[in-house]
Amino acid sequence: MSGFLPSPLLLITFIVVFRAFTQIPISHSLQQEQQVLVSPNRCNEKCGHLQISFPFHLNTSCGSLLRSEPFRLSCSNSTKLHLDIGSQSYQVLDILYGGIVVDFPGIYSCRRYFDVNSFGFSRNEFYGISLDNVLGLSDCEDSSVCKVGCEKISVLDCERNNETISSTCCYPLSDRSVWRIGDGFSRFSSFGCRGFSSWVQGKRGVKLEWALPRNFSKNACAENGFVVNATTVKDGVRCKCQDGFIGDGFGDGVGCLKSCTKDGRQVYGRNCSSTERHEKKKTIILAGFFISAFIVGSAAALYGLSRRPVSSGTWDPDPNDDMNVISFRKPRFFTYEELDLATKGFDDGQKLVDGINGGTVHAGVLSDGSHVAIQKVHCKNEHDLSQVLSRVEMLSSVPHKHVASILGCCFDSDRTPFVIYEFSANGTLEEHLNHGGDRKSGLDWYQRLIIAAQTASTLAYLQQEISPPIYHHDLKSGNIYLDHDNSIKIAGFGLMNFMEGSSLCHNSEGGKFYRTDVYDFGILLLEIVAGSTKNIHLPNAALSKIRSRKLEEILDQSLYYHEQPQFRREQMETTADIAARCLLFGGDGRLSMMDVAKELIQITKDSLDGSARRGPAIDETFSNSSLLQMISMSPDTSFAH
Repeated sequence: MSGFLPSPLLLITFIVVFRAFTQIPISHSLQQEQQVLVSPNRCNEKCGHLQISFPFHLNTSCGSLLRSEPFRLSCSNSTKLHLDIGSQSYQVLDILYGGIVVDFPGIYSCRRYFDVNSFGFSRNEFYGISLDNVLGLSDCEDSSVCKVGCEKISVLDCERNNETISSTCCYPLSDRSVWRIGDGFSRFSSFGCRGFSSWVQGKRGVKLEWALPRNFSKNACAENGFVVNATTVKDGVRCKCQDGFIGDGFGDGVGCLKSCTKDGRQVYGRNCSSTERHEKKKTIILAGFFISAFIVGSAAALYGLSRRPVSSGTWDPDPNDDMNVISFRKPRFFTYEELDLATKGFDDGQKLVDGINGGTVHAGVLSDGSHVAIQKVHCKNEHDLSQVLSRVEMLSSVPHKHVASILGCCFDSDRTPFVIYEFSANGTLEEHLNHGGDRKSGLDWYQRLIIAAQTASTLAYLQQEISPPIYHHDLKSGNIYLDHDNSIKIAGFGLMNFMEGSSLCHNSEGGKFYRTDVYDFGILLLEIVAGSTKNIHLPNAALSKIRSRKLEEILDQSLYYHEQPQFRREQMETTADIAARCLLFGGDGRLSMMDVAKELIQITKDSLDGSARRGPAIDETFSNSSLLQMISMSPDTSFAH
């Protein structure tokens, strides 16, 4: 199979650059980072095995000079730590950067499930329920609350001798389609759920985010620290260190310490002063070197694809068709401050996707007015960072008009890479589908067909024409951006921890299946047909409706199914059937992305040929796109162009 193969020089350049990058200040280990972020408070207080970090304290004199009382803890029997919020007392299980994990009050913590009304927490100006929590739900009468993808999250169950268990119905609070910021867990009682459990980072408990009120933040941050918005605490803020520094960012806390490598050891603060000038020069040189490698890689990719010979049975786009090839831009290294300003402090209202695989994605506007999407990826170690850099280098070499261009990167001081994509002010497919009830802002059936066909053919191209194949690993409507003419651009690729093209998952019935791009596309196609995820519930429930020919029960009402002519209703049913086959056969390889793309393009072409409504926008879309090139891939097609 033909495709772009990086030259040995490019590979050597990338390896040298990466090895050099792992020696500059961003390469400290996660364990060292956490030690600095959650270092002891000014009095070095402890309770049992828990080290108490800022802003929490036992004695008032050891707390923040700004607001002390809300973060005061109590230690009983020198072993158990408690936090009082209002009239409720919570046992503290762990203290994390920006959060505190608490137990269920007054209840044996190893119970499998708790009553949904038992956690009587109310958000206040200092605490909110963190989006990092994943809930296991039991005895729910309405299964639409259960989500796909979190069932595979396993934790240690103290009731079963620490065996690993999985929830049959789960809901990550980051989903926010049912539970909203400010809600309590009693929200799930409206779905008939009687019990729940909560997990964070593989441990039992409820993580609470903490923050200071905005009016107390003026003098809170240390030198080299700046204010960022909290996610779940209304009008709450915390401090964060600038690039090249590590710590909690607070003047009364650890502050911001310079991080560097000295004599093969990770050191902080004053110990870095003697090496600071050398490291700064080294960083500048390496940054320039990395940018040069990026440009060479882009040029090599474009040259290689333009010279690629035609292979029998494959899709070979016309190299002279500039609609298929993006113009490579000079890659850019962004500062964290630029991204923070562009996203309004990574405000929750700017969030596009909060995925498990691809990481969090925020929309932003740069100082020059450019719209961007910023993907944040959490790396635990150098191996993760290596994977991210390798994937970014590979994706940046893909010359396809429906793959969002990578504009550059940012390396935060806490080993958090940010990947910056181009983004359209027209928003995401998810946003348009959720407006489906409004005929002015919703997508009609023709537009949905085009979007589905473009997405499928682009994924097929990445898997069939690129060597090694590129799989998305986190396909969802929030990662599909729409231009002004509703032409798509795919972004938000999963950047690490993937082998081959699939990952093992568990469904809500406890069965195992392999999640692939084809399976994820089936979920996406159901969403395109139904209008949003709210209408499709669990995939199995949607499959049941499709099999029993009750498609209208899940179909987007704005499509007016019963008012459509017969051929159009058949198109909707056929599209839903393709979605069902993606879910049933995509996981085991019996249905490929190429098969799906060809079927959807056939339906789209028939829609144009048989429709009385062929407006200029539809004609223009297909006369200028490469979608119909897919038809020529099969020798037995009856309408190859």
